Amino acid sequence: MAKTKSSYFCQSCGYESPKWLGKCPSCGQWNTFVEEVVEKPNAAVPDWKSSTGGSTSLQRANKAVQVSNITFSDEHRILTPDKELNRVLGGGIVAGSLTLIGGEPGIGKSTLMLQLALSMPAAKILYVSGEESDRQIKMRAERIAAPQPPKGEAESSSGTGCFILTETSTQNIFKQIEQLQPDLVIVDSIQTLYSAHIESTPGSVSQVRECTAELLRFAKESSTPVFLIGHITKDGMIAGPKILEHMVDTVLQFEGDRHHVYRILRAIKNRFGSASELGIYEMLGAGLREVSNPSEILLSQRDESLSGITISATLEGMRPMLIETQALVSTSAYGTPQRSATGFDTRRMNMLLAVLEKRCGFRLGNQDVFLNITGGIRVEDPAIDLGLAAAIISSHEDIPIPSKTCFAGELGLSGEIRAVNRIEQRIAEAQKLGFEQIFISRYNLPSGKKDNKQLDLSHYDIEIKAVSRIEEVFTLLFG
Repeated sequence: MAKTKSSYFCQSCGYESPKWLGKCPSCGQWNTFVEEVVEKPNAAVPDWKSSTGGSTSLQRANKAVQVSNITFSDEHRILTPDKELNRVLGGGIVAGSLTLIGGEPGIGKSTLMLQLALSMPAAKILYVSGEESDRQIKMRAERIAAPQPPKGEAESSSGTGCFILTETSTQNIFKQIEQLQPDLVIVDSIQTLYSAHIESTPGSVSQVRECTAELLRFAKESSTPVFLIGHITKDGMIAGPKILEHMVDTVLQFEGDRHHVYRILRAIKNRFGSASELGIYEMLGAGLREVSNPSEILLSQRDESLSGITISATLEGMRPMLIETQALVSTSAYGTPQRSATGFDTRRMNMLLAVLEKRCGFRLGNQDVFLNITGGIRVEDPAIDLGLAAAIISSHEDIPIPSKTCFAGELGLSGEIRAVNRIEQRIAEAQKLGFEQIFISRYNLPSGKKDNKQLDLSHYDIEIKAVSRIEEVFTLLFG
């Protein structure tokens, strides 16, 4: 009888070592190595079908093929009733794809997946839960109140609808999959599953890697899409080895603020579409509601003009959005001024303050500066630099900016307004929401000419202010 082999794995990045190490040579973390039992040397390679046994590389040896000889066809996609999810996935669920969804506890990952399963009564969906009982899932399904098929249709269409399985063993899960033959499989969550081929506890690096590998083989061989719900660590990273994100086809991050009702579904990795798409939901008592026009929810309704508030045109993937940027500048009561930003990079905020002080002459070295992006979202688009700079000066001088004015431009270190991409979509979004003027970079104009009268901007009803320096913006706004 062969001895059982054990190795040491880093719980942070999944690095494997034959002996215990104090510091991980891969990620640099200390005291993260734990001993785990791996499979025996003579054990067969596990396969998702228990009846077929192990599959070796010799049984399915592939030959090298030239790129020109490979036939290509568009991926078959399954359109879901959730338009936001379709947008983030790149146009729908690709057959045979493996998607990983991560997020904080209680943010709504299980609700999103259960709502997806209940909204497709014509498809056969298997919802595997290793964290909740079937009664708990039933209570959530009753609260979501998703559209269900009529009573007569439910009995006549045999095998359609949502099926719930509370199981953590992958061998038992694959037995139910063989009997049910589902069109979509949802696993909640991957950290609760365990495989009998690995002698370690559920949630360990070995178990997470092996269970994901078995589900990946099942998805590719049967062309059945699989959704995996993953836990995250205190640092916001998906729990388990980093190789987990490399194995799957798509990685989605479900994020949001507990104090806000809006949730954001962001694509971090997508092999079948853009990795910069964004989906916005509103958390209600009856589940998640799609937000088709995020600009309306990100703009607050105010009756009077207030200083320090501007509207910036940003872009998330292919979707233009208008967001409200707020700034507060006040005299520092302590020796060191405070710099705080919510939803924006603090280092970039310090860069904007340095440009305003060096190029425009505003003394902000002894001022407390606070920035806030409303709606609880985080924006990394540099096109909001111009709007933030205008909000900072508006709060510093206590002069409000007209509410029908928006901004779209990147601010350089020398005070120049740099061009941003897809300016036409940003202008069209501002025009659709009734804004009267928008400040953009002069270098975004056709041919780069400075005389706007020679350019054809007649198809826009909004007034376009093209500027090249930050000083021009303050002259037009404050005189």
